[in-house]
Amino acid sequence: MPRTLSQVTEFITGQDYEAEVLIVDDGSVDRTPEIVEALSTQHPGVRLIRAEHGGKGHAVKVGMLQARGEYTLLCDADLAMPITELPKFLPPQQNSYQIAIGSREAKGAIRYNEPGYRHMMGRVFNWLVKVLAVPGFEDTQCGFKCFHHSVTRDLFSCQTIAGFGFDVEILYIAQKRGYRIIEVPIHWYYQAESKVHPVRDTVRMFRDIFAVRQNDRQGRYEPQPSPVTAW
Repeated sequence: MPRTLSQVTEFITGQDYEAEVLIVDDGSVDRTPEIVEALSTQHPGVRLIRAEHGGKGHAVKVGMLQARGEYTLLCDADLAMPITELPKFLPPQQNSYQIAIGSREAKGAIRYNEPGYRHMMGRVFNWLVKVLAVPGFEDTQCGFKCFHHSVTRDLFSCQTIAGFGFDVEILYIAQKRGYRIIEVPIHWYYQAESKVHPVRDTVRMFRDIFAVRQNDRQGRYEPQPSPVTAW
């Protein structure tokens, strides 16, 4: 965390826009809260959000619904994608899209040091995602996604998946709403210390895909009517 936050804060300090860095801690038992709070005294834009333990998707939802910027980048804490790739997701490079998703498969993307078996598992899973839920994208699971504020609350307030499959759900809802989405090719570095378990979490994500389809059949992703107040 100290290394990651130092890289992020150093980068955004040099940009010509204001930014905040939200770190969502969902009941960790290490020193994450202590480290973040210490760094926030040096960098006022760094903010710790405490959430109940509920999985990656739950932590992401809590953070995204509290974000205040015009654009919000969802970012894995290990910075498998260097933070210097951030401009690829923002104007002027991206002007006409409401959602820009980092892609390790789009033309121009480069993967570094990823084991072959992990790559193969990812391709099989993405093929199933395209067939069963979200067609048209080569990489739905990359942990770097940027949302314009005009769609953030609409999408994440509908999110029900608390685990790693939340990406599929968010993109499913976005396609259902007709939002404009683009894949952004990135440089991505495999992190051996990743907390993703290749078998256990893949099985859970398969369950999440079917949960998304079930939610849709039950009408859980339909836009909610705005309340009408009579005077």
